[in-house]
Amino acid sequence: MLDLKITGGLVVLRHEVRRLDIGVADGRIVRLAEHITGEASRHFDARGLHVLPGMVDAHVHLNEPRMGHWEGFETGSKALAAGGCTSFLDMPLNGLPPTVSVAAMSQKLRAAANRSSVDYALWGGLVPGNLKELEPLAAAGVIGFKAFMSEPGGEGEERFRRADYATLLEGMKRIARLNRVLALHAEDESMVASIAGHSIREGRTGARDYAASRPISAERTAVRQALEMARETGCALHFVHISSAESVRIIRKAKDRGLDVTVETCPHYLVLTEDDMERMGPVAKCAPPLRSAEDQMKLWQAVADGKIDIIASDHSPSPLELKQSSDFFQAWGGIAGAQSSLELMVDEGHLKRGLPLPLLCRMLSLNPAVRFGLHPRKGEIAVGADADLALADLQRGYTLESGHLKQRHAYSPYVGRRFGCRVSATFVRGRQAYRADTQSMAEDAAEAGAWLRHST
Repeated sequence: MLDLKITGGLVVLRHEVRRLDIGVADGRIVRLAEHITGEASRHFDARGLHVLPGMVDAHVHLNEPRMGHWEGFETGSKALAAGGCTSFLDMPLNGLPPTVSVAAMSQKLRAAANRSSVDYALWGGLVPGNLKELEPLAAAGVIGFKAFMSEPGGEGEERFRRADYATLLEGMKRIARLNRVLALHAEDESMVASIAGHSIREGRTGARDYAASRPISAERTAVRQALEMARETGCALHFVHISSAESVRIIRKAKDRGLDVTVETCPHYLVLTEDDMERMGPVAKCAPPLRSAEDQMKLWQAVADGKIDIIASDHSPSPLELKQSSDFFQAWGGIAGAQSSLELMVDEGHLKRGLPLPLLCRMLSLNPAVRFGLHPRKGEIAVGADADLALADLQRGYTLESGHLKQRHAYSPYVGRRFGCRVSATFVRGRQAYRADTQSMAEDAAEAGAWLRHST
């Protein structure tokens, strides 16, 4: 007998969409067929719904230990589940301590234990002074390492710090030997600091001033520097939250020449512009900043052309009071958007622009699972894969309200936005983690857990 049978849905496969039934046993998909007969312990009627592979969000900031009052595993994972995400990769900042040692990683795992509604893996960090920790972290199961080429912000001795060029170069050599990926925040610190300092001294601290202090040229310069270091060291690179088609073009050119490199962008760069940032205020502040409508159109073309490998949320929340400043440079940066990523891409990409769902799902699910070692268990709807599924209604839209949000602080730049679709239910390894019509959450959150790299 099957544990679960999902029938009548339009199933988004790797290259096509088909009406199929899905049979699940022991958490995995065991049958895909036009009609599945026979009994199942549970039955979900998916007629009128699309069944998408659960999103694998490669870029999420859940800030435990000691910073759970910003966002924690329980609330953050509920928001992800409500948005159709079934696995996420947690970044090594802004927890205290950040995940830059095995001891810190152990604290993070203890904070997460039995509290996540969806599956997760951890990034480790590359910072000055932790080169000797890279190998133990890899052995402990981190899926890769994260470094900043510009200052990440924050205060205190324990905070995550920018990797200087000596640390970056030696770190790349070691990460290459460990067969891991280095994820990079690519903005040139000297350019950003110089422009920002000049602007602040002149009293220009508004949204447009902040955006001007982090130009596309700062991103482009850092990308080129990192690619040159990758050629020298053989280190696999993943560029996070790339905001411009110019940078995408440079990265793709390096990839076409044989460099092991992938590129990620985020929903906020595809649906918001610097005009929105000026109108909304610091709730829409991020780094790199939002760009012009023209830049956004070029980025959408890169998505349509399959030049983007991964779309991730970069969910980076904070208490609302840290956003309430008239000085844009002083306000905390970060977009709180974990719950909206999949719906934004289906709405803006598929319903409004006509992009194929398989193309979008490769960026949201398959490619991150493959890149970071979670495939074939994660990332696509296939026999043998985990039954990680997002069921979405593409015929019935809704307007996002703050009361819909499951994250710790119920604000988002998308509140008040009309979506043309909605996630109806989310299943993680065959267990219902979310259902919109009842607002019920995980049947058994303890069933979700850490996916450590060595477990593959």
